[in-house]
Amino acid sequence: MMPSLDTADLPADAIEVGRIGDAWGVKGWFKVVSHSAAPEALFSSKRWYLQPTERGAKPFDGTRLLRVLEAKEHSGGVVAQSHEVVGRDAAEALRGSRIFVARTSFPSVSVDEYYWVDLIGLDVVNREGVALGQVKELLSTGAQTVLVIAYQEADEAGVVQALERMVPFVAVYVDKVDLPTRLITVDWQPDY
Repeated sequence: MMPSLDTADLPADAIEVGRIGDAWGVKGWFKVVSHSAAPEALFSSKRWYLQPTERGAKPFDGTRLLRVLEAKEHSGGVVAQSHEVVGRDAAEALRGSRIFVARTSFPSVSVDEYYWVDLIGLDVVNREGVALGQVKELLSTGAQTVLVIAYQEADEAGVVQALERMVPFVAVYVDKVDLPTRLITVDWQPDY
């Protein structure tokens, strides 16, 4: 039984933060598979925007608004409840749905803390002003986070190649992150 969810427009600043997993209990609670080890965005927003899974059966088309009553940590994961999801069958009908949250509803971060999504696409230059490329993604190596920087360079034959360089995202190498100007300054050389 599919819950009755209002159709909605996906906010322009929407970020995919997780997916709905299995039903949890019989009263409409459901498990959430978070895309982050620290799912604060799921807890801070009471309006989740759902889109159907990319594979398998699609319980609905377009974007739907899910009004969250409560989201909480439970046994190392996240569980949530909504007004519109009543009973286990309704929760199971949403399995696989992608969860988006407006970036403006993310909790504030402390000085020198950043959401990864805010760093992707930023230009990276070194202290001498040499352009090193753009942040393509970030990797967590366990010990530290690493910026994956995409850039292009011509080989000996003059053929332009798409390449990547990696810079540890730690204070010893990262001098400044300037989100308004979309620029990261690092102590790194192009030939490292």
